[in-house]
Amino acid sequence: MNPVNARTPAIAAASLALVGATLWPVRVFVRGAGAMQARPPPAEPAGLAAGRWATAALSGGMRALAADGLWLKAYAAWSARDCQRTEALLHWVTAVDERPLYFWVNGARVIACDVAEWRLSAMDAGRAPAEVRRRVVEEQAGAALKYLNAALNCHPECAAIWIEMANIHLYRRGDLVRAAECYRRAAESPGAPFYAARIHAELLRRVGRDQEAYVWLCRVHRTLPGEDEAAMSGLVLQRIRNLEGKLRVPEKERYAPPDRPAAAAGAAAG
Repeated sequence: MNPVNARTPAIAAASLALVGATLWPVRVFVRGAGAMQARPPPAEPAGLAAGRWATAALSGGMRALAADGLWLKAYAAWSARDCQRTEALLHWVTAVDERPLYFWVNGARVIACDVAEWRLSAMDAGRAPAEVRRRVVEEQAGAALKYLNAALNCHPECAAIWIEMANIHLYRRGDLVRAAECYRRAAESPGAPFYAARIHAELLRRVGRDQEAYVWLCRVHRTLPGEDEAAMSGLVLQRIRNLEGKLRVPEKERYAPPDRPAAAAGAAAG
């Protein structure tokens, strides 16, 4: 008998035992979560820091497997509209395996949007004072932003995370200034989609910072590939021209695209 093959069952058993011991805090949480109250949610589930440290010793494949299992449990809690259990399991998923962006982005959406709506439904939001409704939305938006800040520790300068933070500031909190800043950080991150830069400028314009929007768009336009439809180079140039009119930029000082001289650019704008 091949000695390597003979040891395989023992190695597999030892590996499973290690996984079980490492994820003991997770099992304790999952078994006991049913008795938790709907509110208030924990900032982080008890034992999360220790669980994060322990799972770091596992191989990548085992961490992925454990995280997938917890994600399924989170989905079951989500289906049941169990606010606290859902949030806590989402934290456990990323504690066990912080690598997939899918977990972070979708987890943040659930925390910011779904859990907020469940809480509002439970309190009969139609009769709740506007301030109470606003506080619930703000609490969940804050929890999701904290979750995404943790994601940035694992995925620094990740455009997808900055975009998700921007969307929460914009659509959940109504904070255009912070949303604009997050879109800027996204646009300056590697592999960012072209639209992040356009939205940053549009939000600057909406809060009255036209000069900043103009300078930003001029800088961005010089980097856009004219042959890529997603870059929308023509649209960006049109927005530059609109801002030049609004800001009353003298013709000789107007932006000149890199592929044509300034005189021709000014003539075209006129």
